[in-house]
Amino acid sequence: MSGDFELDSQSRREFFKKAGGSAAALAALAGMGVSPAMAEAMVVGMSEKPLKAAFSNAGLQATWCAQGKAAAEYWGKLFNVEVTWFDGQLDAVKQRAAIDNMASQDWDFVAIQAFGIGTLTAPVNKMIEKGIPVIDLDTLIAPLDTINVHTFLAPDNEFMGASMTQALVTAMGGKGTMVMTQGALGHTGAQGRAKGFESVVSQYPDIEVLDTQPADWDVSKVARIWETLLTKYPVINGAFFHNDDMALAAYEVMKRHNRTETLIGGVDAMPPAIEAVLDGRMLGTVRNPSCRIHGGAIVAGVSAVAGEKTGDGIPKNIVTDGPVVTKANGEGMLWMESHYLI
Repeated sequence: MSGDFELDSQSRREFFKKAGGSAAALAALAGMGVSPAMAEAMVVGMSEKPLKAAFSNAGLQATWCAQGKAAAEYWGKLFNVEVTWFDGQLDAVKQRAAIDNMASQDWDFVAIQAFGIGTLTAPVNKMIEKGIPVIDLDTLIAPLDTINVHTFLAPDNEFMGASMTQALVTAMGGKGTMVMTQGALGHTGAQGRAKGFESVVSQYPDIEVLDTQPADWDVSKVARIWETLLTKYPVINGAFFHNDDMALAAYEVMKRHNRTETLIGGVDAMPPAIEAVLDGRMLGTVRNPSCRIHGGAIVAGVSAVAGEKTGDGIPKNIVTDGPVVTKANGEGMLWMESHYLI
């Protein structure tokens, strides 16, 4: 008997089916609608040799980004993908340096959430020209008709902004004062959320928007902005924040000023925000599904390596929407996120 352990193709498929990690991967693929034949090809192919993937998102200081990293690593283990992280640090210049470094190396695929549109185009094109599939996450690296990314996984940010704003306006009875605290203005997700906010408030003549300053996802900047707002305005009925971290940072300022009557809405539906919804500190939040986006990038990347091409199976643009989260569905959302499912 040879010292090398070899299996014919049929035995190898059976072997990987029985292996715990591969079985979980097959089940996960089936749950995502991948055909059994493609699932087997992906799992058997990737199990022989770990794939190497590079990921970057806006900055791990943001809880959404940190959760995305955990999800990518979790799904990476299922599909035998070694994930290397390049932190954007919530800074366009620092992220560009990280992506330049990424582009100097070889990868089976990469996945990137840009801090700002247009800031990473050159190094990303360098990787695309080398034949590396690039998965765009959450915000546009560049307009999709100008860059050949493999696919773009993102929520409908305008929907998220509009749905959360509508919940706030309804709770306010269609009248009163509101503030929108924006993310980074160059972030296409923030642009969509602002557009959604404006599409709703424009329909209510008795709503007065007091302030729309950007805080760049920075909780320290949020605290400074809201110290000023609460001093300047005696009544703020509703506040929409482009992410939950900023919403909860502002709540702490409101609490110090004894101004917790302001209704708060956020985006991302991160666990701390869901807890705040359940205990009444926030009216609601809307799920930007970090786990679905980052985990989906693993599946898309493995599919790309297996030969699935844009237009030949994988769409160029994949919408990954999640629901508005309220007291009614908050506990279920917490469970889904704990298993990296949404």
